[in-house]
Amino acid sequence: CIFFIRGIKMLGKADTARKGNLYSSIGMLIAVVAVLFESGMKNQDKGTDISFVMIGYMVVIAGIVVGGVIGAIWSKKVEMTGMPELVALFNGFGGLSSLLVAIAEFANKAHVDEGFEAFSTFTGGLTIAVGAITFTGSVVAWGKLSGKMFKKQTVIPSKNLINAILVGIGLLAILGYTFFEAIWVKAILMMVITVLFLILGITMVVSIGGGDMPVIISLLNAFSGVAASFAGFAINNTVLVVAGCLVGASGVILTLIMCKAMNRTLYN
Repeated sequence: CIFFIRGIKMLGKADTARKGNLYSSIGMLIAVVAVLFESGMKNQDKGTDISFVMIGYMVVIAGIVVGGVIGAIWSKKVEMTGMPELVALFNGFGGLSSLLVAIAEFANKAHVDEGFEAFSTFTGGLTIAVGAITFTGSVVAWGKLSGKMFKKQTVIPSKNLINAILVGIGLLAILGYTFFEAIWVKAILMMVITVLFLILGITMVVSIGGGDMPVIISLLNAFSGVAASFAGFAINNTVLVVAGCLVGASGVILTLIMCKAMNRTLYN
């Protein structure tokens, strides 16, 4: 937590931003190692075969290596003018990862028949919702900024009404996902939640002009943090909760600052 907080503070100034980025990365590395160690100990206490635990470790390490290489190459190749669209895409990956964590947690509980506690199930549904919005919204933002998607201004008739309907049905689906006990019903509702909020991410962002895109990218960054925080509640992981709250809060503050600088309200 100290590394995260210190890193975010140092990101506020150009001369310390690189060091702040490094501090935050170190904090995340420590968090990942701690979570892996804790998960391994819990599985051993449950009598899980040690070879199965080691396979899990190897898969995670492979993912870190592959993702680290891709991220390093990508960040080296991108021009500074292309940084906003890269940030948008990274926000989308963050939302997608939280969404997949919630789905994996559902699959794990359904497989081992642990039972679904209401609070963790509810936050799992919220994780899927916010993660889905972040993913598709960020992909649309990346496409508009890079000129690879939605090159022309897209107008959705009655956009606010459509978005409100999607949110309303999605929230009802989350409540059903939380309280219905049948696994097959939960699975169907989970798919409904995912599809509805993937669509909502598109309808929210696709009609926003390029001039306002930096603001929406900052807001989606906050969403990625909120999704991570909900995922932390869903899987009972304090590190995710704290890190997600930090990212969410700082993203909202940045969004409001950008709105004020542009003399526009967030609602606009």
